[in-house]
Amino acid sequence: MKLPVYIADAFTTKLFGGNPAAICPLPEWLPDATMQNLAAENNLSETAFIIEEDDHYRIRWFTPTTEVKLCGHATLASAHIFYSELSYPKSEIWFESLSGLLKVVKKSENTYTLDFPANMPELPDQIPAGLFEGLRIEEAPVYRSAFDYMVVLPNQQAVENLKPDFQLLAKVKARGVVATAKGNDVDFISRCFYPQSGVNEDPVTGSAHTVMIPYWARELGKTHLRAIQLSKRKGYLECELKNDRVLMSGNVVTYLKGEYEI
Repeated sequence: MKLPVYIADAFTTKLFGGNPAAICPLPEWLPDATMQNLAAENNLSETAFIIEEDDHYRIRWFTPTTEVKLCGHATLASAHIFYSELSYPKSEIWFESLSGLLKVVKKSENTYTLDFPANMPELPDQIPAGLFEGLRIEEAPVYRSAFDYMVVLPNQQAVENLKPDFQLLAKVKARGVVATAKGNDVDFISRCFYPQSGVNEDPVTGSAHTVMIPYWARELGKTHLRAIQLSKRKGYLECELKNDRVLMSGNVVTYLKGEYEI
């Protein structure tokens, strides 16, 4: 059986930047084990599988080791593929997911806006074992979201200097760990670590920004923010907090068009 597959770099204007995601539109769901094997074979932080349902689509995301409930960059990349390769005609596209109904709006050629639910972080009952040790830092403010722990560091350099022990960090009982701080040239910056999910450092993480945007909007007293995720590939996001939703805009570049043979 042959199935189409695309790879696109999200939250970047240049090839080999941002976060690559594999996109696989399907006529019907494959067995979960097959989708997980394909994601492992792709060895990207996310592979998105999509089927059509009535007037919208249903999307599922897999890392190389597990299915996740929310992924921003692969949703942005999926919208780009539907617009640029599959002749999707409308100005917005809706994806049903394990995190509810998600909207992506086309702003201009290769530029799109994710409309996701905000996820305001809360103070945890206790600091999980392995968090500070895994990040190799002393104490810092820690918050808990629906998916991750978020650590707020004093400045951008402290985030840039992190050299995590991923074996220790993988013991933190969460999807992963986000480190963030005020940015030198933008409102806030971050790095995101997911050894628990088979991705030591994610290049750009839209779902983590659903937590950071409401946090920094409150801290900075503004609803429009600019952000950079400081991975080696870097990702650039224009962000807005709009009531209980977060809007994340970015560019996408197509890297590959091909076929699976399974």
